Amino acid sequence: MEVYAAMIDRMDQGIGKIVNSLKKNNQFDNTLIFFLQDNGGCAEGLGRSPRKNLTARADTATLEPMPADELQTGMIPAQSRDGYPVIMGPGVMPGPADTYIAYGQGWANVSNTPFREYKHWVHEGGISTPLIISWPEQISSGGKLVREPSHLIDIMATCVDVAGANYPQEVGGNKIHSLEGLSLMPVIEEQPLKREAIFWEHEGNRAIRVGDWKLVSKFKEPWELYNIRTDRIESHDLKKQNPELAMELEQRWDSWAERANVLPLRPKKQ
Repeated sequence: MEVYAAMIDRMDQGIGKIVNSLKKNNQFDNTLIFFLQDNGGCAEGLGRSPRKNLTARADTATLEPMPADELQTGMIPAQSRDGYPVIMGPGVMPGPADTYIAYGQGWANVSNTPFREYKHWVHEGGISTPLIISWPEQISSGGKLVREPSHLIDIMATCVDVAGANYPQEVGGNKIHSLEGLSLMPVIEEQPLKREAIFWEHEGNRAIRVGDWKLVSKFKEPWELYNIRTDRIESHDLKKQNPELAMELEQRWDSWAERANVLPLRPKKQ
């Protein structure tokens, strides 16, 4: 957790540099800034097993440095950008660029408490994140907490709306889906969003939320029904008490999944 704290400190400093630059150029008040954290703690135990013959940091770089435009595409990188092999395992103190270890289910549980599950699932512990919006020229009630549920897809819709742009129907001769998200301008103007439903699907895990009701399921497991307003931690499955509502929400999810090219469901690759 010391490493995570250091990461937050570095992130804060980076954001501060951007904000200070905007203020220096008299652009801060008319700049729309979104900030949201990642969706849930990662409960995976990646990096817990050491790589063969790699248990301590190399004294010198033993690999070729990576070109500036090259991306790390592996789940666990093989090397740092300056050529040091990445080391893993229980004896490795994480932090430097040539170390890798996930913090596992225990710390993920601490990070997500009291919500259920973690990153990868679509219970509240895997999808919930606060969104901070800064736009001094347009937001008069700064520091106000708004509980209107929204989705990551709303960011694009908001940017298109604010910019007065037209979202294309075709790119490179290929037809593309229309925007799924809603502009958050009503929320910025202290009005409710007129949303019918929010849908999720991630690695076979699925959910739909309509108003206060959320139907959610792990991959190929039975659906569960929760009232998020009264049971945000998803501890009381109300499906048996509300079978017609659960069926209606399931049918709505199925229709969306068909339209949005979600089917067939596929689990996470091992």
